[in-house]
Amino acid sequence: MSDFAGQRGWIFGLTTLALAVLLTHTISNARSTPEESKRPIDGPQKRAEALGIKFEKLKPAYLNWCNRSGKMLYTCGFSSKTKGTLGKDLTVQQGYEAAKECAVDILRAVWDRHGTLDGLRVVKVLGCVHATPDFADHPKVINGCSDMLHEIFGKTTDGHHARSALGFSSLPFGAAVEIEAIFEIKD
Repeated sequence: MSDFAGQRGWIFGLTTLALAVLLTHTISNARSTPEESKRPIDGPQKRAEALGIKFEKLKPAYLNWCNRSGKMLYTCGFSSKTKGTLGKDLTVQQGYEAAKECAVDILRAVWDRHGTLDGLRVVKVLGCVHATPDFADHPKVINGCSDMLHEIFGKTTDGHHARSALGFSSLPFGAAVEIEAIFEIKD
């Protein structure tokens, strides 16, 4: 009997150890699920910084980069560094990238005025595209800005905005794209 009792004790101990390991592994996995490891970075400010956007005080200009009225922030129009005409010199993809350049400048202006991107909601974007008369993909170009704002503020939450995408025969300084935006300061 003592051999059998010893074996039972040993088997019981081994089973208990295996259950403890399994339970520990299950609890550990419950704490860090695959969804958690893919969880987005919290807050628009941190998400923008994670995209490589650098924020620093802007030099004063002839007019305001961003003006506050009540709970609203209105940016000036920001021109892309990319020059040219969509439908002639530039592809839709190049226009999309130019719109992203504008979005970065908009975010920097809003940050300069408000001190953070946190606590904001994107209300409206107005996108101007320097294009040939037969060019018809203005919305695809301005998606460069909208997609970045969705990535930073959320596509179905604070980044879900109204938008206009218009074509122009010219823009200041030969810019391919110019964009302005309106943000709301949330309570």
